[in-house]
Amino acid sequence: MNTWMAIVLGGAVTAITASAMGQAAVPQSHMSVHDQAALVDEYCSDCHSSDEKKGNLSLDDLNLEHPDKTVDVAEKVIRKLGVAMMPPPGKARPAPDVMKLFVNSLASDVDTAAALHPAVINPALHRLNRTEYANSVRDVLGVEINADKLLPSDAFSHGFDNMSDVLTTSPALMDAYITAAGEISREAVGDRHAVALTTTYDVQRVVSQDHHIEGTPMGTRGGISVVHDFPADGKYTFKVSFFFSLDGPIFGGLQAKSEQLEISVNGVRAALIPLNPKITKFDDIHTPPIDIKAGPQRISAAFLPIADGPVEDSVQPTGMSLIDLNQATLAGLTKFPHLHELSIVGPMQVSGISETPSRKKIFSCYPATKAEESPCAQKIVSRLAVEAYRRPVSAQEVTGLMKLYSVGYADGGFEGGVTVAIQAILASPSFIYRFERARVQVAEHASTPYNISDLELASRLSYFLWSAPPDQTLLMLAEQNRLHLPTVMQAQVKRMLADQRSMSLSTNFAEEWLHLQNLKGVLPDAYLFPSYDKILGNSMRKETELFFNSVVQGNQSVLTLLDANYTYVNEPLARLYGIPNVLGNRFRRVQLTDENRFGLLGQASILTLTSASNRTSPVIRGKYVMEVFLGTPPPPPPAAQQLPEHGSNGSVQTVRQRLEEHRQNPTCAGCHKFMDPIGFALENYDPIGGWRTLDAGTPIDSSGQLYDGTKLNSPVSLRKALLAHSDAFVGTFTENLFAYGVGRVIHPTDMPAIRAIEREAAAHGNTFSAIVLGIVNSDSFRMRSAEPQVPKSLLAQIDLVKASKTTATH
Repeated sequence: MNTWMAIVLGGAVTAITASAMGQAAVPQSHMSVHDQAALVDEYCSDCHSSDEKKGNLSLDDLNLEHPDKTVDVAEKVIRKLGVAMMPPPGKARPAPDVMKLFVNSLASDVDTAAALHPAVINPALHRLNRTEYANSVRDVLGVEINADKLLPSDAFSHGFDNMSDVLTTSPALMDAYITAAGEISREAVGDRHAVALTTTYDVQRVVSQDHHIEGTPMGTRGGISVVHDFPADGKYTFKVSFFFSLDGPIFGGLQAKSEQLEISVNGVRAALIPLNPKITKFDDIHTPPIDIKAGPQRISAAFLPIADGPVEDSVQPTGMSLIDLNQATLAGLTKFPHLHELSIVGPMQVSGISETPSRKKIFSCYPATKAEESPCAQKIVSRLAVEAYRRPVSAQEVTGLMKLYSVGYADGGFEGGVTVAIQAILASPSFIYRFERARVQVAEHASTPYNISDLELASRLSYFLWSAPPDQTLLMLAEQNRLHLPTVMQAQVKRMLADQRSMSLSTNFAEEWLHLQNLKGVLPDAYLFPSYDKILGNSMRKETELFFNSVVQGNQSVLTLLDANYTYVNEPLARLYGIPNVLGNRFRRVQLTDENRFGLLGQASILTLTSASNRTSPVIRGKYVMEVFLGTPPPPPPAAQQLPEHGSNGSVQTVRQRLEEHRQNPTCAGCHKFMDPIGFALENYDPIGGWRTLDAGTPIDSSGQLYDGTKLNSPVSLRKALLAHSDAFVGTFTENLFAYGVGRVIHPTDMPAIRAIEREAAAHGNTFSAIVLGIVNSDSFRMRSAEPQVPKSLLAQIDLVKASKTTATH
């Protein structure tokens, strides 16, 4: 072996630059291409040659002299080796410092080449997703809507639902937008000619009704609380139904002789319904007509707790109220009645329209005479169009909207005309899409980046940080052409992150990055985990959202997500975690003394969504950590048998024992040796995140070895191992936030810009705002590339088509 190979492969990281004069050695900061090739040949080529091509990767395709020509392969190598995932366990590997030098050198070579030929990838035409649509309606009209009920679901790409490449439009979707625009405009203005309609809200049987429900008056039990938008002042009736067993009797009928259900409006009792224990599912139970004002009102239906006592049942403790619906006449869980549906019917009689938040937002003027109607309408329409379109509007656009105002005026007068104009604004592509001007390339093959306008930059920034349109401050700075200035941008990012609207980063970005939306479909086995119900499941989700928001608004290091010694809990969560002295539904920040609960890995939301319904899943948990925290998901599994519920001889075995039998299959072992040790380190958490020491009556063995050789034996050791790869965690986080911020799928050519953001953020303590500033100051966020010229031959064809159509019309 020659001298240079001995230096590289033997683990030395210093270049011997000392001369015969005895100069001191200096650290080697960059590995030469020659040495990089030697390392790849020694440690990688046996598995990743054109013949073997394990993991569907051949390093024969990697051009180390010009890595920009094979950037997709180079980035795969950087990603895997950056977390020491390769060479795999059991294979020879270079010393860690040599590995790091190789990765840094290859990344540096890619970044240097990228700097010579910067590329800006344009997002596709960006349609508002459902969240952005609802928030835009709220900011423009002052109306809170449930977009999930008005519009079909959005597709996901790169883990997020705001990716422009999948936010496409179909005829069915456009029809939904038009229908939604009509409903929203009438709701915002109010409807003096409203007819009686029925809106029904249901309570899932997996929601416990044994305790107080958030939003209902204090001192009540169970039920439901909703904010309902009433179209007009008038009389409304409230209908209720309860859970019945399959053969007829009401649940709780044995004890329901004195039960009463209270209907309240904004916390004030409006009706009290006595409960007859002999009612059937076909009985019509409703209140007398009740006068309700127009606009959003909080309506609650909850039981008055006449009697209370310990619940005795075969399953203890009881969290899920109705494990099944077969029997309603057994003592225990069935001692309480359970509300099933609350229906709001009306208005029976319309008495007018009160001043609602949306009407205050819309009617900046109101005509006193007929002559004032059109000028006032034009003022309203022009202002709303500017806010909705997020840019100045032309006189031609206002004229078109006023024509539609005239159509509505003919049937509904001034307010009817405004309603139709608002419907047109909400259905306009200028509201539904985030348009950005395009420039054509000045020369063939010349993809010249250019700065987007400040108005376009304002929309990109606000939909990134707020999932909402820009406010007046951003629009004013954009119109003054000052928003792009570094000091102004920095001040605005700081202001926007401190604003409560930045909570959208928790409820949208963090929820999708951490896959929290999957909690909606999680339902642990009720007999094995009876303390779980949807209230606890929703509390898990909210804990993580509040925790993430504390990092955002506190401008903490994103590594706090891994090692924070605090969290947010309410009573159900505190009971699960064994935290004392926490009562009620209100969330509060608590200091943690148990290191196993530090950071995201100790939170029940993640532990629950990475489990099966009746057991833990070290495989799913290990895969989750690799994919979400380190950005290195394992390859898709081959067709294999499911994990058996028992040992090979029918014996009761722990999950670990069953997995060890499963991974004896060589086809399965290749990936399991990466995932399983991570999952085993979390085995002390049960399927809903509670702490345990036994599995199937056997003490839990949480020991293992990470792919880089690190010993694991607990959640604490796993957290420390992840912190040892903190650069990978920060890099993965930055990559995901970058994708979310620019609203498109990440390409390998984006990685140099992302690494530049990481380096700058590291110099500022990896704070959340430092990463955000790096993203919004990047070329990808501030610029577009010129569009290719349309071929002259195509233009000639278009002209021929136009000419033929013109001839045909004459």
